[in-house]
Amino acid sequence: MNERLLVADDDPNITDVCRRYLEREGYLVTTAKDGLEALELWRSQPPSLMVLDLMMPHKNGWEVCSEIRQTDDLPIIMLTARGEEQDRLMGLTMGADDYLTKPFSPRELVLRVQAILRRMRVVQASPATAAEHTIKYEGLTIDVGKRTVEIGGQAMDLTVTEFELLYLLASHPGQVFSRTQILSKIWDFSYEGDTTTVTVHIRRLREKIEPAPSDPKYIKTVWGIGYKFAGEGI
Repeated sequence: MNERLLVADDDPNITDVCRRYLEREGYLVTTAKDGLEALELWRSQPPSLMVLDLMMPHKNGWEVCSEIRQTDDLPIIMLTARGEEQDRLMGLTMGADDYLTKPFSPRELVLRVQAILRRMRVVQASPATAAEHTIKYEGLTIDVGKRTVEIGGQAMDLTVTEFELLYLLASHPGQVFSRTQILSKIWDFSYEGDTTTVTVHIRRLREKIEPAPSDPKYIKTVWGIGYKFAGEGI
């Protein structure tokens, strides 16, 4: 496996527990005690995934996530205080792929990490036959083998989760998925989060790919049910 993970939290007890549980699964784990150190390690020892606490000295989790998202689609799992729904929403809006509320089970963290990295490996292992792994629809091109998305020939920067969400919908044009179904399929196991996670990711995805996010062309809302991808691909 040998995938490198970065755990950033100013509580040494949390970083120590996370490190021990993740190392048991074969991951290489580095830890950071504040936002500045997290960014330094991200640059010098690029991880496959980051576990990022929101409230840290020097630079908080929002600032770290925002800086990383300018150049990198690195999967990020946010750690937030229990009951702080606004913090969770802000973390997802800034580009986090998932979140855990404190206190959390280290085993649950391991499951979340495994789920995200498993999705990445599946995408990266996809055969590169363009005819079989490219979806096109009215200016939108999804190349599954290369894991790229273009709108009118312009490349879009999507996170791992955003890409998976778009691919799920676009590969089943016209099929309606409930938010609960999307949670199950994208987050890959018995997910205990609320469906707001899906809503926020859909909003972020629309902001990136839709010509008019308030009047979406590709991802349609089916009121009271969920979402679908409009039309048939070519």
